[in-house]
Formats: sequence, C-alpha cells, structure tokens
Amino acid sequence: MKFSYMHPAEQIVLLINRIYTKQMTTTSGGNLSILDDEGDIWITPSGIDKGTLTTADICQIKPDGTVIGKHRPSVETPFHKCVYKARPDVKAVLHAHPHSLVSFSLVGQVPNTKIIPSPHLVCGEIGFADYDLPGSEQLGQKISDQFAKGHNVVVMENHGVVTCADNLFDAFKIFETLERCAELNIIAKQLGEATVLNDEDIELNMEKGKILPEEFLPIDITSQEKKARKEMCALIHRAYDQNLFTSTMGTFSQRLDQNNFLITPYGIDRKYLEPEEIVLIHNGLREKGKHPSRSVDLHKLIYDQHPEVNAIVIAHPTHMMAFGITKTPLDPRTIPESYIMIRDLVRVPYGLSILNPQALTDKISPSTPVILAENDFVLTVGSTLINAFDRLEVAEFTATTILNASKIGSIDPISQDRIDEIDIAFNLK
Repeated sequence: MKFSYMHPAEQIVLLINRIYTKQMTTTSGGNLSILDDEGDIWITPSGIDKGTLTTADICQIKPDGTVIGKHRPSVETPFHKCVYKARPDVKAVLHAHPHSLVSFSLVGQVPNTKIIPSPHLVCGEIGFADYDLPGSEQLGQKISDQFAKGHNVVVMENHGVVTCADNLFDAFKIFETLERCAELNIIAKQLGEATVLNDEDIELNMEKGKILPEEFLPIDITSQEKKARKEMCALIHRAYDQNLFTSTMGTFSQRLDQNNFLITPYGIDRKYLEPEEIVLIHNGLREKGKHPSRSVDLHKLIYDQHPEVNAIVIAHPTHMMAFGITKTPLDPRTIPESYIMIRDLVRVPYGLSILNPQALTDKISPSTPVILAENDFVLTVGSTLINAFDRLEVAEFTATTILNASKIGSIDPISQDRIDEIDIAFNLK
C-alpha cells in the first residue's frame, strides 16, 4: 500500500481506525495530524467516535487558522502546531493512550528500549514531558521542547504518548513499536530481571542483512508461486491481527522447490502486505527491485541444510520474548499440544544468528523445531507454512498460560511417563 499517494484525510482515517481496532486508544482518545506541502494541517476532530471516523470528519486548518470541515478540530491541536513549529522536518504527529505506555506515564518512567534491538533502532531515545492541562499551550510547549531535543517520541506524564515523523506511517510505526516494547517490559517484570543489550549488541544487529543478494529478473510466475504468495499474505495478516507481528517486524518464508523460496520484504507494512510485494529468492538471488527480510541468509542456510523444512517463521511474540529477555526457563511439557508442537525448546544466546548462523541451523531438528533467541526472536520451522505458523501460535499460547498459571500457584509439568506415552501415540520418536 502506497501511503504517500493517499490523501491526508484517508491516511488519518486508516490509521486512527487501526489504532482503535488494536485497542491502543479509546472512542474519545487520541488524535492524528498531517502537515501537507501547502502548509495545511489535517487533523482528527474533537469528540467524534474514533471507531467510525470517515474522511468527511477530518478537519483542515489553513496556515491563517481558518478551519474547513463540519467539526471542531481536536482540543489537542495546540500541541500539534507546537511540534510542527519546533521540528520543521516533521510532517505527521500521532497522539494516543495505549495501555502499557500510559502505565509507564503514571509512574513517571519510560520503557527500556534496549531489551530487544528493534525498539531502540526504530524509536531512538525517549523524551518525557511533565504533566499539564490537556489542550493547553503550556502542554504544547512542554511536548515541543522535548521534540526540539531530537526525540521522535515523548511520553506524557499521566496522559499518553506522542510520536512524530516525516510521514504518518512512520509515526505509527514508532508508536506501535514502543507500545509493544512497553508491554514486553511489564510482562518481563513478572518473571525477573530483564537482560539489557549494550550499544555493541545493538550495532551487531545492524550488521544483519547489510549485503543484499544479487538480483535476477523472473521470467514468469507459476500457478504454485501465485498460490503460495496469497497463502503467505493471508497468514502474515493473521499474525499481525493476533499481535504475533508488528507493522514491520516478523518474517515468513516458504520453500517452493529445491532452488526457490518466497520471503517477506524488509520494511513493508505487514498489515497490508500484498502478494506482489513478497520476494522470490532463486538460487540465492533476489527478485529484481525488491528488498528481502534482513534474515534472508539464515532462511537460505536452513533450507539448504534441512530438506524436511518447507517453511520458517521469525517473530517477536510478547510473552515468549519475556521469557527470552529474562532468561527464565520455559518448559513446553505443560499440556499435550504444547509438547507435541514445541517438543524440546532450544534457547540460543543473543547474536548467534549473526555471529554463527551455522551453529543455530545445526540446532534445528524434528525434535527441536522452535528456537528462542534470547533478546532477539522466536524461530519456528515446519513441513508447511501453516505448520510453522501453528508452532508460533502454540509457543506464544504456552508462554502466556505458564505466566498466568504462575500467578495462581505452582505448575506441575507433565511427567516423563506421560511424555513417553505421547511420544508413542503421536509417533514423535
């Protein structure tokens, strides 16, 4: 989806509805704006249901202050104007009240963005604005003072969060990424002390995918490939809707044959990913004009070494990652489905996929189809795409139920004799 070709009002409606549907704001909370090339500000209206907004509801504010539209602009318009004044490079501002970031705002803190690499790379350093009256010029000044320091996201004391960027989708990406990071921080606190990455660790992640495969120009598209592309998009959209992926974090790949596989592109919104945006890899070469996921080399290595693997998923599900960043043990021997799908969960240290991808690949086997890379990702493999996806769902379900069960009492894992019984019944050995 080409956001840059959409009218500002269309962009605002699309993303405010998405924020509301994902329960990251309330009916009356939150406001988005875009500063267009003519100097007009397009902004959400005041007091109108965020779940039913249409383009006709969006307000247009001319440079002289004239308002065009059938509603009053958001009461928070003053701070939007202040941000645009403080940051001439900014063309979009997003404000909302997502659960986890508001929780941080209530205790006067900002989430640690260095527990996995992406939040820090996407969000940068986080600003914090002291409380002031909503809609006041004073609040606008406090927020814009933080943005003037170079921050692209500011947590507002006892209020919510504001992000800014040169387009609304990037502002949303920062917002969504930081909310997921805040949620991960909170969940991890239930398990123990989180391991924090240092600057060298973050820089190591930036090395991943720096050298792109050479290009090739496909001659035709087989019916098999067309079907596979459509299937991938359907599951990628489902993964996003189930909070297993974020807008730009999460990778699917699917083998077509011995020499070809499909993989998600880098940096393209998973919510609206289209079949033609999926990248074909042929004999190690990438489809001309496309940028594959930065983990493409790891996917190729796994396919080359494991002919039984036909699909790979890399994701960052919140509860699984909470176990990964705290180094808390996670035993899949909880319910039969968890053991059948996950088997013997493998944990690997941060950075192994970059420093020694062969060592990671060697750990994959029929009895170890799920890998938890600490402070990094969850990787699942399968004989089919739905099989690999199912494993990801079950892994996150398992982590969630274990964490919830620990609040109730001590957990009794399935005994070894019952595991042996499952192995026999389901032909796992």
